[in-house]
This record gives sequence, structure tokens and C-alpha cells, in this order.
Amino acid sequence: MKSSQHHHLAAKAAEIPTRTGAPELSAVLVRSMPYSGPPGEFMLKVPPVQEAERATGEMCPPAGHAGPCFNRPRIALLSNPKSTGNIAQLPVIREYCDSHPDVFHYEVEEARQIGDAMRIIARVRPKVLVINGGDGTVQAALTELYNGGHFEGDPPPVAVLPSGKTNLIALDLGARGDAIETLERLIELARADELSRYIVPRELIALRRPGAEDRPVIGMFLGGAGLAETMLYCRHKIYPLGLPNSVSHGLTFLAYVARLVLKLKAGFLPPAATITDLVMPMRDRISGRFALLAVTTLNKMLLSGTLGGEGHGPLKVVAIEERTGTVLRALAAGLTGGYKGKKMRGIHFEEVDEVTIEGDRSHLILDGETFCADRGNPIHLMPAQPLSFVKLAA
Repeated sequence: MKSSQHHHLAAKAAEIPTRTGAPELSAVLVRSMPYSGPPGEFMLKVPPVQEAERATGEMCPPAGHAGPCFNRPRIALLSNPKSTGNIAQLPVIREYCDSHPDVFHYEVEEARQIGDAMRIIARVRPKVLVINGGDGTVQAALTELYNGGHFEGDPPPVAVLPSGKTNLIALDLGARGDAIETLERLIELARADELSRYIVPRELIALRRPGAEDRPVIGMFLGGAGLAETMLYCRHKIYPLGLPNSVSHGLTFLAYVARLVLKLKAGFLPPAATITDLVMPMRDRISGRFALLAVTTLNKMLLSGTLGGEGHGPLKVVAIEERTGTVLRALAAGLTGGYKGKKMRGIHFEEVDEVTIEGDRSHLILDGETFCADRGNPIHLMPAQPLSFVKLAA
């Protein structure tokens, strides 16, 4: 994305009227380069002021048919061209958006651009916001939705197209299959005003750090301790090999098993977990070296069918001590239907309203973004206000 292109088009989009009583917007395409060109080029649909101020009653063509449309774009699509899946599929998505004025498409290549994207998207008042990227892109967008205050009233429901290295949020929402088919389905539901049948609320995690408490980072899944170290190992040592995701994850798992079970130590293996402390209200402090530390609001996670534990809070906390026998018992429990209601030595399972994490430079990853919990600089997790998501699959 050329910076001059980005700022020129963003300035054009800023002309869209923001008053709530504005008439329907007409969609026109503004672009300075071929839309079907290589990733990195920028596309944005922006109605000029004179068109935005002209009310019309003409309806959009049926889904799958190109043609003029003088109604406000019903779907906003936020894409990250650098997400793994988008390297191959983004040109096709661009071509589709080019011929479907129902879709307002905005591309960002850096997290810092998402604030401008949300400000512009809010002005076209979409019925649904579709995020085309991995967990990191979704997390950055959710953080801006939560903190930015760009939308009048509640923000639109969020749908996710999985296209990153990790897509836990998309999987939790049942997002599978072809991206174009998903967009077609969303357009169809938006036109028929039937999106409400597929909207589900999702609890969110608000992560706060010392010095930045007023702007929490928002996500759904946090991995820490040995899990985070292994994820970082995969990111920095395995992904650069350019292997398919499934192969990369398989190699990472074998490397972890070699270190844990065979007690091997080498620079090409994942590092061992450091000491991590968990502090939760009305609970004893939990301290140790954990093979897996996870805090989530997702309904499903890793090998477990459903999550559950002591308490009734929205945050589900799992901590598995780094011992071979304990890890094997946890894997077996996960494969046979989850941990709910089971008490096993070395496996800590809680449902709480908040948790504070401290450690000896213990790494934490919230939906792709890495943090570090130190002594005296803890990470504090609390539930955030739920947002609405679109779940197309049963």
C-alpha cells in the first residue's frame, strides 16, 4: 500500500456525511491502480458528497450479479493483505468487491491503520463488519471497536473470514469454507434483513498493563507459559521455513514432545517455561512452571470439548503443570471429552471474574500479540463488554 494512495483515499472517504439522518449512500469505486493487481495495492469504495446527499430508491442487483447500486453499502470488509491466506485469495476477493457495490472494502497492512479504517467504516454505517485476517487482525480490530468510539450506539456485528496462521476465533464462530461464498451469504442475509437470526454475543477479555490501564487490549484467547514459548518458537523458527501450516504445527509439536518427554535440551528446541504466578479473587495463589496456561472466553479450546471449572466467572483459566505425566493425563482427558467436572493432580481449572499474572519474564500471547509478565509489572485480565458476532455455521 503506497502511503500517498492511502492518505488520498482516506481523505476522500472522510467527506462522507456523519449525520444520522443522512440519506442512503451510493457506492462508487475510487482507485488509482488496477483493483486485481498484486497484494499491497489499495482499494476503497467511497461515495462522493453529492451522491451521498442524493436519496434514491433503486435496489441492488441480486447476489452474484454485477451492476449499479445506489443504496448504502451493507457490508464493510476489512482485509489484511499480509495474512497468510490472503496472499492467494485476496485478488479474487478484490475482483468480487469490484463488481458488488454492497461491499465496502478497506485494506490495512499495519495495526496502526485500523483506527483510520474504523473511523471511515463507521461513516458508511454497515449492517455487518467482516474481518478478513487471522487472530491478530481480529484482535486489533476488536480493540479499536472497544476503545475507539467510532460508531454511534452499538457497533455492527462482526463476522470473520479465516485467513491467518492462527484462526481460533474464526473456528469458534464456525467460519469455514470459501471466502466468496461467505460474503455472498452475508450479502443475502443483509438484503433480506435476516442477520439477527445468526447474531450471537461473545464475551471478551480486556488485558491491562501498568501504564496503559485506560486502553485495554481486547481478545478472546490468551496463551502463556510453555504454550506461549512454543507458539513463539513456531513463529520464529518454524514458520520462516515456508512449510504448510499443518506441517509447521506438526514439527512444533514433535519438538515440544522431544523437550518434555525425552528431556532433550538444544537451541533448536522450544525453551522451557519460567515460573508463573496466577492470582484470582477468592482463590489460593497458583505458582509453578506450566506446560500450558490459557485464559479464554471461547466455547471450545484446544483438545477440550467444553470448558468448565471451579466457579462461574466468564474467564476460563487452565494451567497444566510441566510434568510429563500431568501433560499426558491432560491430553487424554481432552481427547475423551474435556476437563469439566474432573479433578486431576497438576491440572488447575477455574472460571473467574478476573486474574492477575506475574512471572519471571513469562510470555503471554493474546490472539497473536505478545506481552511479558514480570515481577512488579503484572498483566491483569478482566471480562470486557460483550460484542455481537455473526455465526453462520450451526
